[in-house]
Amino acid sequence: MKTINIQSLLTQLTSYSNNHQNLPVAELVEKVLSRDEGILTSTGAVRATTGAYTGRSPKDKFIVQDEETNDQIEWGSVNQPISEDHFLQLLNKVTDYLKEQDELFTFNGYAGADEKYRLPISVVTQFAWHNLFANQLFIRPNEDELKQHQSEFTVISAPHFKADPEVDGTNSETFIIVSFKHRIVLIGGTEYAGEIKKSIFSVMNYLLPVKQDVLPMHCSANVGQEGDVALFFGLSGTGKTTLSADPNRRLIGDDEHGWSQNGVFNIEGGCYAKCVNLSEEKEPQIYHAIRFGSVLENVVVNDETRMPDYDDTRYTENTRAAYAIERIDNIVQPSIAGQPDTIIFLTADASGVLPPISKLTKEQAMYHFLSGYTSKLAGTERGVTEPLATFSACFGSPFLPLPAATYAKMLGDKIDEHEAQVFLVNTGWTGGPYGVGSRMKLSYTREMVQAALEGELTNVETQKDEFFGLAIPELCPGVPSDVLNPKKTWNDPEAYDEKAKELAMKFHENFKQFNHVTQDIIDAGPTYKG
Repeated sequence: MKTINIQSLLTQLTSYSNNHQNLPVAELVEKVLSRDEGILTSTGAVRATTGAYTGRSPKDKFIVQDEETNDQIEWGSVNQPISEDHFLQLLNKVTDYLKEQDELFTFNGYAGADEKYRLPISVVTQFAWHNLFANQLFIRPNEDELKQHQSEFTVISAPHFKADPEVDGTNSETFIIVSFKHRIVLIGGTEYAGEIKKSIFSVMNYLLPVKQDVLPMHCSANVGQEGDVALFFGLSGTGKTTLSADPNRRLIGDDEHGWSQNGVFNIEGGCYAKCVNLSEEKEPQIYHAIRFGSVLENVVVNDETRMPDYDDTRYTENTRAAYAIERIDNIVQPSIAGQPDTIIFLTADASGVLPPISKLTKEQAMYHFLSGYTSKLAGTERGVTEPLATFSACFGSPFLPLPAATYAKMLGDKIDEHEAQVFLVNTGWTGGPYGVGSRMKLSYTREMVQAALEGELTNVETQKDEFFGLAIPELCPGVPSDVLNPKKTWNDPEAYDEKAKELAMKFHENFKQFNHVTQDIIDAGPTYKG
């Protein structure tokens, strides 16, 4: 096909006469309302709905396969290849389409709070509310930074443009395509704003390890009064946002971080919190962060009072709130801290057999990091309507362009170097599997996490789980002792045994893919082997 001058194309797009550059929040809100893209709620936040796509669409995500990526990317169902010709063809179509729109919107900012590692980005959107979303989620430059801003990666989002799979090489009308060679993310056919956020995380998951020897992590992070840093790993819905927003600790970031030789830094400038069943009582920091400038995504709003109803899931259970990190009172500014002391792996176990908290050895930590077990919760992806057991390497497989071993080795080296303590915390079900048991009480989980962070579990006696080999603390302040042992919460011990054996075998089957790891890590998995 004809050669495309990418820089010229991007310059034309961003200099288009009706492309609004870096509008202030108030003006973006006005645009959202005047263009009927959303409504203003009683909280002051804008509410937008996203139609058929209320979660990520992983089957429509691609990376351009070219000389830059051919030998670097872990190609497969997560990182699907698409040809450079197909990408350039689509890019040309999308930019022509966007030039025909009455208005476009551009946000210029950064990914990465540490100036040494930050990535200057531009986000060009068809929707004003998508640009407001980008303004809330990425790092906002000050006036001097904005004058000097030189974008090194551009996101182009055209939700109403639909691909032709037979012509464009996609799987459907929807596409999320990353070109590392051309430094562009191209999104179309979906109104779900989370694709914008997660595409930049995928970009950082490639650039940080390959170019700067920094470990990118799908985790929350906070810091205590004594400067102790904690990381919370886990997939969507496992409690990263909730547990890291602790009034007694300062928040570093909600979801995405880098771990460099200097310590931890936030990749983002905001939070993208799940808000299903959100209440002031249970999650006051998140509840009060949702105000003017924030974006509510697919939240039901009362027609008369304009009050959000966080319990109503008629659109999706994956309701979301996007807000600037400054909306949280107790934060670190800038979002940078020292070396982590405690690492917590979060899982929402729908089978109800994993302990609510267990202490991990270094080898067990590597095993469970590579396994990344949880249950996908309804709505986080298209087609997921009830909890589904899944294994996601490094608790973030959908966003890892490189082999999981790359990230696992980096984490293992850092655990060794900084002697970090690691815990596995189950925020899922207790007393039985999904449909029989109940979700672990948030108050208990908070007590367990606090005990881990304050070192109260360091010298506590433990008992070894008979199926998984995990060290279960016998005592934890504020938590009934029978809650700590999952088997004791079931009415039918034999049913528990069967469910535990079933999950243990799933772990073993999944781990067969990691044939590169040493035997001591393999042996750190479930002790039940069938």
